[in-house]
Amino acid sequence: MSGGALVRRRALLGSVVLVALVALAGLFSYFTRDGRTPSDHPSAEPSSSPAAASAPASPSPLSGDGTALPVPPGTHDPIAFGKAAAVALWSYDTRAYSQPELVAALHRWLTPEQELADPASVDHLVPSPVLWGRMADSGQYATGSAAEAHFPDAFTRALQADPGAITQAYVYAVTVSGRQSIAWSGVREGGAEDRSATFAVQCRPDRPCSLVGVMPSVAP
Repeated sequence: MSGGALVRRRALLGSVVLVALVALAGLFSYFTRDGRTPSDHPSAEPSSSPAAASAPASPSPLSGDGTALPVPPGTHDPIAFGKAAAVALWSYDTRAYSQPELVAALHRWLTPEQELADPASVDHLVPSPVLWGRMADSGQYATGSAAEAHFPDAFTRALQADPGAITQAYVYAVTVSGRQSIAWSGVREGGAEDRSATFAVQCRPDRPCSLVGVMPSVAP
């Protein structure tokens, strides 16, 4: 995609999300700039929040050796989807599949509305092919966990002020906090670090939730 097209896409996405996130500083610049730098439910949910019921997930796509790759859950709950997306993006296994296989699997989490989807923000969280190769040499893998997820305060306040705004694109902001544990083949001790991220999640009433993009900074 050309730089101009990418700017236009992020500008469109920014204008949609900003309807509900007018108080989130920096969000507009996120969706309009060219570059990037590397309580389970909120206390107040929007009146137009979709139902929390989940549908069974589709079968997991398999890598070349039969290992399951991350597959989106069939849920209509943006909080549940945000937590699942965080786990998927904080997990990888260089022993089981290739970098392109993981990227392709994660792209299946994205909204089918191409004018909104921001795959570059997802790709940014996946190790580059060169780095992946180096990691694979030592059999590096990571497991993500999501301990907590909520709507950012500014998102909740904006929807309380204008509950109907969400119906323009049904895009929710979800901040997830958790942990990423990293290990290597043949090494008994690994490492771990706390992780948090804010996701733009689309949950239209007529289909399960999907991922719009990942914001470069965490919204409290």
